[in-house]
Amino acid sequence: MSALEIELKLAVAPSEMDRLRGLACLADTIAKPKVKSLDSIYFDTDDRRFLANGLSLRVRRMGRKLVQTLKSAPQPGAGALVRGEWEVEISHPRPDLSLLPEATVLQAVGTITNDDLVPVFETRIRRQVRHLSPRPGITIEVALDQGEIVAPGGVSLAVHEAELELTEGTDTAALYDLARAIHAEVPVRLEMLTKSARGYALSSGASPVSVKAAKLSLDPEATVEEALSTIVRHCLGHMMANEPVTRLGQDPEGVHQMRVALRRLRSALQIFRPFIPSDQMDSLGPRVKALADALGPAREWDVFLGELLPPLVKALPGHDGLVALERAARAARDGGYALVHATLADPAHTALLLDLAAWVDGRQWRNQPVSEQSTLLLSPVTEMAGALLGKRHRQARKRGRGFAKLAAAPRHELRISLKKLRYAADFFRSLYESKALRRFLEELATLQDHLGHLQDVATVDKLVADLERSAGASLPSEWRLGAGLVAGWHARGLFDLEDQIVTDWHRFADAKPFWQEADEVAEDR
Repeated sequence: MSALEIELKLAVAPSEMDRLRGLACLADTIAKPKVKSLDSIYFDTDDRRFLANGLSLRVRRMGRKLVQTLKSAPQPGAGALVRGEWEVEISHPRPDLSLLPEATVLQAVGTITNDDLVPVFETRIRRQVRHLSPRPGITIEVALDQGEIVAPGGVSLAVHEAELELTEGTDTAALYDLARAIHAEVPVRLEMLTKSARGYALSSGASPVSVKAAKLSLDPEATVEEALSTIVRHCLGHMMANEPVTRLGQDPEGVHQMRVALRRLRSALQIFRPFIPSDQMDSLGPRVKALADALGPAREWDVFLGELLPPLVKALPGHDGLVALERAARAARDGGYALVHATLADPAHTALLLDLAAWVDGRQWRNQPVSEQSTLLLSPVTEMAGALLGKRHRQARKRGRGFAKLAAAPRHELRISLKKLRYAADFFRSLYESKALRRFLEELATLQDHLGHLQDVATVDKLVADLERSAGASLPSEWRLGAGLVAGWHARGLFDLEDQIVTDWHRFADAKPFWQEADEVAEDR
């Protein structure tokens, strides 16, 4: 049986390491702090089968000792990294797979021998170790690491971080309390990439890339509470997976996916709102929205420059108005990304991530009086999913009444309701896999795509107004002509789609929802 490693990683600016070591919250140690030199070599097969299966294998020299360690991938989500760890002392600097306490852990890797293993990268760390006991039954090992990850060829990546590992007890609240205390004095960043993940990226020369949300699978036996936990973790994991590429600011898809993750998270909180204490919603909800809003301008200008402007530039190459508009739009996008970078660097961002992770890890929604509503958290999610989906569906159909005569603003509200319904369907789809589900999602996606043209027109109008307000007087007068051309082009496209959009809406509104069909089938059995 493996040991279970539970830890938080906090990245620290190099200039703050000395101040970190002197913090009062780290001073009350069980024993005198110790300093260790840890030199590790990470091994894998030539075709990287350990990496492909979420495993890392290293041999670490600690003084005169050599320790072989195999670790599994962290569980999905954000916050505390929870993973299996198999550790054994060895007598030579190469791994010996025969000494693994559990042979079954390598089943997914396939048949390999010690000779199949090659060094991939090294870590050279100077670690100061302290042990804290914030309350009886809880011990936290604080490792203050400074050093580097070194790949073949000598390319390296600096490491400056604090690892907070729960070595006694299982209550992660103590980890988050300590992390918050540290962050209040020395700004830190929640680091979700392990040293091994960073080492593999360094050795392969890989840069951070955008990541779409992975398929979410709920256990049919799960309770509402377990579904809430799984879905929120999934959203947080999606968001955090896209933070590195978003910080670089070189791939528009990074901001897009991070924003999608935040919208999905907000939708999840709204779906489960009946089971969450209002003070918790009031604390978390507005801060998640503020983060999503901060990413908005960068994403909107990416869409404008990448999707809305190009058809006009292609049709009217060299047009003075479009040239002036594009120049102004690029400057505005730069401003949008400056806001993104400032937001992610703000200590308030780390504070939000710590609060969200602590909330879901500690299942803090349980901190409420026992009531008929709160006891539903322990009911099977299969008994509640239909009602939760039905609520979203009714909201969308209500907003779409008299669709053919709806103005742009009500249609925009309908589009948002449909997006929330789509997120809800994605959350619960594993409970309903069927032809009815796939048909429903296809019709919903088609309707959303067509209504997206409405958003295109609204985006153009909004961004033009933003330009006018922020820089209109200083821009060449031709830009307004270019803006008018773009607005007219997309408004005409929306007009041409009108009959199809009305047809799509009625087809969707009249269709029987997949969860109702599933309930009817279940009743007939």
